[in-house]
Amino acid sequence: MVTTNDVADCEVLPEILEQIEQPIEQVSGDGGYDTRGCYDTISQRGAKAVIPPRTNAKIQQPNNQARPHPRDENLLRVNQVGRKQWKQESGYHRRSLSETAIFRLKTIFGGKLRRRFFDNQAVELFLQCAALNRMIQLGKPDSYKVED
Repeated sequence: MVTTNDVADCEVLPEILEQIEQPIEQVSGDGGYDTRGCYDTISQRGAKAVIPPRTNAKIQQPNNQARPHPRDENLLRVNQVGRKQWKQESGYHRRSLSETAIFRLKTIFGGKLRRRFFDNQAVELFLQCAALNRMIQLGKPDSYKVED
């Protein structure tokens, strides 16, 4: 999803998840998604939210409730084992695959858009993604099962 600079990541998460028809197991995001609204949206889809709490995050749910909010669960676990261990346990490192894809896109096509108007920029990005996906497919080998 392409947005302007005045739109926060957390604002578009519901629209992004609506595009996915299949069941979602896990949603990983950076600190821009560390809001109760994002956690609630992810929970509504039956998925696990893997979002590192901000460094100044505080527990928001009272202790007298049966189960803590998913955001508080992440924060409690980070406080127990540390941020590095939490990232390993939660599978947060998988998020780096998408970061690598964006790095690859920027490296191949440059980090700037050439079009002046937003709608044209969105089309430019779509075409870059389509071209990158095609390049990736061309570079993959065809594999065939060989019978003994």
